Amino acid sequence: QVQLVESGGGLVQAGGSLRLSCAASGRTFSIYFAMGWFRQAPGKEREFVAAFNWSTDSTIYADSVKGRFTISRDNGKRMVYLQMNSLKPEDTAVYYCAAGPKWGSIATMGQESAFGSWGQGTQVTVSS
Repeated sequence: QVQLVESGGGLVQAGGSLRLSCAASGRTFSIYFAMGWFRQAPGKEREFVAAFNWSTDSTIYADSVKGRFTISRDNGKRMVYLQMNSLKPEDTAVYYCAAGPKWGSIATMGQESAFGSWGQGTQVTVSS
């Protein structure tokens, strides 16, 4: 099992930026090919935001964040980041980091079932 800890959430005005971090640890971390970010707004289901393939550097983004958010990594530190620019009030949600053992299309990676380990989440609030 891999342990994931998110940080970097907070309150920001619309148009602003935040960078979320996800620290990964655990002896079995090497088997996880994919890292992803999901979010859950109040009263809504958790939705896919972005995913990253640890082996190929491939990335996938939800249409709602494409061009505004960037997922990246620091391999040596086992850190995954989500740089969020041009934030909108509708980006307000709890953001979760996730790790999964496989990679596929956005149809696959957009499902929670593609990921086996989850962090506790970090709150992002965007004020208008």
